[in-house]
Amino acid sequence: MKQDHNDQPLKICMLSYRSNPHCGGQGVYLKNLTRALADLGHHVEVLAGPPDPQLDPDIIVHRIPCLDLYNPDHLFRIPTFKELQDPINLLEWAGVSTMGFPEPFTFGLRAYQWLRLRFDDFDVVHDNQSLSYGVWAISRRTPTVATIHHPITVDRNLAVNTTNSFWKKLKHIRWHSFISMQKRVSSRLNHIVTVSKCARNDIARDFSIPRNRFRIVMNGINTGLFRPRPDIERAPNRLIVTNSADIPLKGLYHLLKAVFLIAQKRPVKLVVIGSPKKNGGILRLVRELGIGDLITFTGRVDDEEFVRQYARASAAVIPSMYEGFGLPAGEAMACGVPVISTTGGALPEVVGDAGLLAPPADPEAISEAVIRLFDHPEFAAKLGQKGYERVHRLFTWENAARRTVSVYRKAIHDHR
Repeated sequence: MKQDHNDQPLKICMLSYRSNPHCGGQGVYLKNLTRALADLGHHVEVLAGPPDPQLDPDIIVHRIPCLDLYNPDHLFRIPTFKELQDPINLLEWAGVSTMGFPEPFTFGLRAYQWLRLRFDDFDVVHDNQSLSYGVWAISRRTPTVATIHHPITVDRNLAVNTTNSFWKKLKHIRWHSFISMQKRVSSRLNHIVTVSKCARNDIARDFSIPRNRFRIVMNGINTGLFRPRPDIERAPNRLIVTNSADIPLKGLYHLLKAVFLIAQKRPVKLVVIGSPKKNGGILRLVRELGIGDLITFTGRVDDEEFVRQYARASAAVIPSMYEGFGLPAGEAMACGVPVISTTGGALPEVVGDAGLLAPPADPEAISEAVIRLFDHPEFAAKLGQKGYERVHRLFTWENAARRTVSVYRKAIHDHR
């Protein structure tokens, strides 16, 4: 165990309301940062909402009970009368029933209830972007740090602007109504971690927070998992993308259009890690473009199969409109896969000169970059090596944990 040299080990309580480690940066962040903090000798306990964050066995997890109305096995179930006698449960059900997303709000209230008799058990509380009124109340009682991965205003604005339906616009606005709470709470927090310069600038602008309250701590990449597999041969003209969502923010629509353009000039296959939404826009676009025979959706895969898919790919494409950091870019680079990325958000900060960059929402530019790599395999291999070296030089979870601990110590000092 590597002892953090700054001072004595800390007792850390991390809050994370929805942290699936297999989909979403918040879950990946929680799993890897808690591991790295524990490896530095700190004691970490986690308050978590559903689904199970699947942390390492030595990390103590307290699962905060809730209605879990987004559970895919019991989606939008009707709570029992006994459940609704709890005021927080009633607020959660009312929020979901009116097309809102109340989980950050209600999780924060439950976290405060859990912590109010246990504040002396911890040196610092770290909130993983719930930014609930409950977190604001916690910050008045004990040293508190919050991570904001990127401004959710970007998601809301893009979702609203990419639909022509007035009803859908209203649904997106209602769903994202928790943003007003997050703005109020974050403006009252003095110690905020974010994961890139771009994210800091955009959060500061959209949430009206002075830049001096932020500390930039870039994410790490799990290089024990994401690694080259020289025993697996790369398939020619094979692309991989790790996003199957219909969310406009992730840009898969534009990559599919790029595949259509590439197919007019070169053989191409696209492997999409995950499953598309049934009867959703992604499948409709695949049918409209007539590229169904070029696209493979893998469905859910385990970690080792994920890495094998990277090893088979000629290139990885990150077509996102915006990323606060861009874990898929770093993971592909750690596997030695040449990367083609948009310039959306912080992606250029992650990719640097170790990949090809194209403007967001530009299928023509993406297709040109792909053809360039297909036609110049030696150049592609050099990019893959540069990406691998860049990740190992800049993006380790140990470094992220050490920098985060320095934020904890400043928050503790200032609180006292």
